[in-house]
Amino acid sequence: MNLVQLRRPSTTFALPFRHREVDGKILITNTEGNFLVLSKEDFVRFAEGEVAKETDLYRRLAERNFVRAELDARRMTERLRARKTFLHAGPNLHIAVVTLRCNETCVYCHASRADMTATHTDMSKETASKVVDLVFESTNPSVTIEFQGGEPLVNFDVVKHIIEVAREKNRTAGKGLEFTMVSNLSLMDEEKLAYLVDNHVQICTSIDGPEHLHDKQRKLPGLSAHKKATYWIRRINDAYAKMGLDPTLYHVEALLTTTRETLPRWKEVVDTYADLGCRALFLRPVDPFGFADRTAPRVEYPRAEYLEFYRSAVDYIIELNKRGVEILERFAAIFLTKILGGQDPNFLDIRSPCGAGIGQIAYNYDGKVFTCDEGRMLHEMGDSTFLLGNVSPAGEGTARSNYRDMMSHETVRALAIASNLDAQPDCVNCTYQPYCGVCPVHNHKTQGSIFGRMRESSLCMVHKGIQDYLFTKIGGPDRETLEILQRWTTVRDRTHFLQTCAT
Repeated sequence: MNLVQLRRPSTTFALPFRHREVDGKILITNTEGNFLVLSKEDFVRFAEGEVAKETDLYRRLAERNFVRAELDARRMTERLRARKTFLHAGPNLHIAVVTLRCNETCVYCHASRADMTATHTDMSKETASKVVDLVFESTNPSVTIEFQGGEPLVNFDVVKHIIEVAREKNRTAGKGLEFTMVSNLSLMDEEKLAYLVDNHVQICTSIDGPEHLHDKQRKLPGLSAHKKATYWIRRINDAYAKMGLDPTLYHVEALLTTTRETLPRWKEVVDTYADLGCRALFLRPVDPFGFADRTAPRVEYPRAEYLEFYRSAVDYIIELNKRGVEILERFAAIFLTKILGGQDPNFLDIRSPCGAGIGQIAYNYDGKVFTCDEGRMLHEMGDSTFLLGNVSPAGEGTARSNYRDMMSHETVRALAIASNLDAQPDCVNCTYQPYCGVCPVHNHKTQGSIFGRMRESSLCMVHKGIQDYLFTKIGGPDRETLEILQRWTTVRDRTHFLQTCAT
């Protein structure tokens, strides 16, 4: 796209940069992730190399390593290293699907839940122990075990078994060990809560907005799923507070899945979260996995409509912050940590390369091991492309899958290549390349290739749209808004970003 007319672009003044028009201005970024938002006139001076050394524009360009003559190679190297600290560490997130059984029926269920009678989808303690063995073979010095389903509280004995075996194993391993659980909370009781709180298990649930919308999309036979979830959110947060735990680190994370019916209710959604005392909400679009693939005519929508919803909701969230309400939007916080904070918060779905295999592993109830939870979801839909192995022998004469073999599996290597934005044809020259990431499993499902075609990807459209929105705020005149966005990069401990809570 020809953004502005250049008479004679300079080949010697600027270091390599990318550019994009945002809200009538020109955003420039460089390899290390520095950025500037320039007027079109200043951009022309920069691109043509006609910036006088004594000017403020020259100083700003030089400070951010855009001027070839002022290159600070050491600073560039340090910034690049800070953005890629997750490389070579090994999988941190280990998702244990302890059952597919679930007592709720969600219109968009990504997990392909099973009926409560399907006890054959419960993970056994024997399999669970082998899962823990494999978790502790990870070369990462810190591991998070996340319990998913179905509804993990259905198989709570195995949840406890994994926690106890992992704690015992960690006495000698000495890893940083965390536990999280993704639950609809409807089967929570005081005994389970006491156990989870005592073991500092961080709990994640789903709130789809006001009661009438939540209960329409997440059906709990004979009861209100919304009333159950909100009761236990408050109860759990109270329990954390009584233990003296920092509420910014220990609280129930509540996530939203945006459906077609959500789009006009952005204010109701935000108010619901604020009234619950939630400090964050994640305005996630619906994914094409599990039941959502079948119910798409009811729940799907054009991503342009989602972005309009997103902008309205986040504008309102910013207004609430100005009134003293501490709440942030998670997508924005992830991108802002990269843009303003200069670090990658290691959110596994939006990094380069992505976390599939090298950052996370998903263990199905039957012991099968996948590159990621999305890969496991596709397996339940009949596509086993992302299956790596099994923690248990598959049958007589077969052996348990070896950790090192799984980490060097051709699928893991292919996903790392496909999600490396330095080699992605549609990403390598994108202005948002330093801050973004792609999901090869999403590409495979929606476009038939792990590489995909980003210019046609709904996920790419969402990521670009959100970053366009953020840069209109960053480059705008409202200093109070910028201060709020800067706080969103620091008010949360970065470990929160390590946990993908897709229900």
